[in-house]
Amino acid sequence: MSFNFLNIIVSLAALLSIVALIIDMKRSLMMLQQNSYRNERYFRWLNESGDSTSYSRIIAILIAMSGMIHFIPLDYTIIAAILFSIYLIFKQSRQKYKKPLVFTKRAIRIYSVAIVIALAVLAGSYVYESSNWFWAKSRGLFGVTVAAQALIAASFVVIAIANFILIPVEKIINRRYYNDAKKRLEAMPDLKIIGVTGSYGKTSTKHYLHRILSEHFDTMMTPGSFNTTMGVVRTVREHLQPYNEVFVVEMGAKQKGDIEEICRLVKPQMGIVTAVGEQHLETFHSIENVQATKFELVDSLPADGLAVVNNDFPFIANRKVDNVECVRYAVNAIENVDFTATNIQYDATGTQFAIVGKGVELSLHTRLLGECNVSNLIAAVIVAIRLGVPEDKIRYAVEHIEQVEHRLNMKRTPAGITIIDDAYNSNPHGSKMAVDVLSSMTSGKRIIITPGMIELGIQQYDRNRDLGEHIAKKVDVAIVVGQYNRDAIMEGIESVKKQAEGFESHTVDSFAEAQVLLAKIAKAGDTVLYENDLPDTFK
Repeated sequence: MSFNFLNIIVSLAALLSIVALIIDMKRSLMMLQQNSYRNERYFRWLNESGDSTSYSRIIAILIAMSGMIHFIPLDYTIIAAILFSIYLIFKQSRQKYKKPLVFTKRAIRIYSVAIVIALAVLAGSYVYESSNWFWAKSRGLFGVTVAAQALIAASFVVIAIANFILIPVEKIINRRYYNDAKKRLEAMPDLKIIGVTGSYGKTSTKHYLHRILSEHFDTMMTPGSFNTTMGVVRTVREHLQPYNEVFVVEMGAKQKGDIEEICRLVKPQMGIVTAVGEQHLETFHSIENVQATKFELVDSLPADGLAVVNNDFPFIANRKVDNVECVRYAVNAIENVDFTATNIQYDATGTQFAIVGKGVELSLHTRLLGECNVSNLIAAVIVAIRLGVPEDKIRYAVEHIEQVEHRLNMKRTPAGITIIDDAYNSNPHGSKMAVDVLSSMTSGKRIIITPGMIELGIQQYDRNRDLGEHIAKKVDVAIVVGQYNRDAIMEGIESVKKQAEGFESHTVDSFAEAQVLLAKIAKAGDTVLYENDLPDTFK
């Protein structure tokens, strides 16, 4: 290469490598954010997902190493760096994520420190190559290219280091925000605060409760998935108003003590426990730990408070509650419960049912589908009745509750195909209910598209195999997406497939392939269930 042309090509390689690095660090930050900014969880995810040794990272490190080996022509390394960087930039620009990065102030701080670290490494490489490298005629930019490729391979390390450096800063900032939120809540002594937790169902129950109570009170709820301590703090500081009468707080947890921490802040007078099941077992390790953590809400209630718990789950039914009044409800395990649902009927308009218990018999209709939604509505109605919401307002609110996105939403396509969207997440209890809802549709073929369930620890294979068995018994066509749970689901399907007359099963590598296959086999009158859409972690 001529001197000028070499400089142009090396400059292009350096520029594209830096752009690719910036984009890749953004993705690494996104995954750190999804792991609650906790490095230990982040590295556990890296280990389980294989992201730290992905093809892209291996290619980047090979390019970087080739630039350090004198007998490999510089031209090869530069061309490889340019092509790979273009590929990475193009790939990330087209990638759509279920939970995209939210540039909160904390995310901006981490990203800024990570960029400073990367710039320091790039600057050092520039200076070193300019003075020592045998390709010094490239004026240091070849060293920048090599260093940028190495940083792409280790972008997750850069992000983790930036996060670690900022830990003392974040603690100071969080404590200031926490104390401010605490003062705001203390200034509202008449505010009714209701906590909602559970292995699953808590977000839907929160929405339903908010909708019903809003007919009678000025009600605020934690938005989206703001169910961590700092998410609640942010809600209090940014959304809660002095005139609000009720505050519905969703409480999430991935380890013991998480819910207790939220309760110390908001001091709820009422609490709902929707489920205790095999969710997040990779961090809780046992169902007993899940139970103890979810009941931190009940244990934190005052003596004159109210706990509303779902006895359909054995690890709720067997948990004694004697510190506060406890109302138990169920749809299936109806012995020794205070409230239940009867006469549940599904049709094209939704669900008709009645809530019965303690002098109450309330006939209701909702657009929502599924036994799980009926269960969630029972909990919300119990709290509404206790707070004095008139029955006519409850009936009206339940009738007009909008479906929560990706949680058993039902819609109809122009082609006459019914879509049941249960793609938010999946768990053993909810997935079974979703398949049961699909099986109740009889106008055409019943088709399920699923990648299976995650975050189940050592139970993951067995539970996905059970899901496969249930699918083969209940529906007509199964499309299993991806490889993460494929073997387990297919083993379950094959174990009963011979007994399921006319049943079809297909395996595909991506949702895009599933859509192509669906377009070939689905016809007007068919119903399609999207059961879980694996997070970016496992796509």
